[in-house]
Amino acid sequence: MAIPQLFENMFPAWFAGVAFAAIGMGALVPAAIMSIAAANLFTRNIYKDFIKPDATPEQETKVSKLVSLLVKVGALVFVLTMDKTVAINFQLLGGIWILQTFPALVGGLFTRWFHRWALLAGWAVGMIYGTVAAYGVASPTQKHFGGSSKEIPGIGEIGYIGLTAFVLNVVVTVVLTFVLKAAKAPEGIDVTSPRGCTADAAQTQAKAAPALRPGTSPAPNPS
Repeated sequence: MAIPQLFENMFPAWFAGVAFAAIGMGALVPAAIMSIAAANLFTRNIYKDFIKPDATPEQETKVSKLVSLLVKVGALVFVLTMDKTVAINFQLLGGIWILQTFPALVGGLFTRWFHRWALLAGWAVGMIYGTVAAYGVASPTQKHFGGSSKEIPGIGEIGYIGLTAFVLNVVVTVVLTFVLKAAKAPEGIDVTSPRGCTADAAQTQAKAAPALRPGTSPAPNPS
């Protein structure tokens, strides 16, 4: 609120109004980008994969627009109903959450050693611990989500909740991977096609070659 308060105190009312409008428009840009990204993620990774695998591009576009609108409405509800003093703490909570996706993403993309259910269980443990621990942090102005640091279990020192949750995430993932592999639990079938990971040589050459008008021939090689 420092910059808006500066405009209100130091400039005429008409200029402050223009500045407030500019701030609002500037805030809409990243909000729109994030809502579109969330809608595309839902449509491509949830709707098309699990709900309607045979969805047409038109149906995907319609669902994406609807989800984007719902995300905007949800954000508006947060803005109008939530305590403004906890905004920064929700941002810190988002950092705790996003950190828990690291083992699943890196472990799932760059190695085949981790068991898929172990990765999912580790992510769930990290998410639950991080959320509950952050909820229990109090501050002089609020009872919950008062910060992102808390006493580390078993150590007694104050540490970042996200890092503690991350360690629990990794430990659970590694231990369960050993257990599930020892129990010979099914690891699923890798349906990735090698053809989908490489470009066709003929298509690449066609795209790289300059377009020629009918009746013309390629320029001679200077060498």
